[in-house]
Amino acid sequence: FEKLTDEILHDDLELKLFAAVRLIRLVAPQMKERRWGRIINVLNIGAKAARPNSMPTSLSRAAGMAMTKALSHEFAPHNVLVNAMLVGIIRADQHVQRAKRNNVPLDDYYKAHDKEIQIGRVGEAEEFANLACFLASEQGGYITGTATNVDGGRSPVV
Repeated sequence: FEKLTDEILHDDLELKLFAAVRLIRLVAPQMKERRWGRIINVLNIGAKAARPNSMPTSLSRAAGMAMTKALSHEFAPHNVLVNAMLVGIIRADQHVQRAKRNNVPLDDYYKAHDKEIQIGRVGEAEEFANLACFLASEQGGYITGTATNVDGGRSPVV
């Protein structure tokens, strides 16, 4: 925290919060007019359970979760449902890049994280996408204002 500059915090909020705000502003009027819509805010588990040295991302993700809940109240009367998905460790390019930066073979990088995950393995993109598809469907039509962990049990909170 003591090394966190206003510029770093601003850039993170711009990327992770205000990008979502701007996109929602673009699509919400049409969704409300059609009386149907689904907004899924992709965050990470730090939104609920910040880890040490996780600034600024834990702050921006928690703000995104608060926005998700507030918008769910505003948009529900228009049948526009707003939820968040909180990602744990999913096989993705960001981890490939991090492993490269740390000079660690990718398999070793993922294996090191396996110990932190109750299921004992990192997730696959399809597993994350399955929940997104459900929330975006008619079958998810009674779910709004939630923040669901998709993390193999890694988060210490529900």
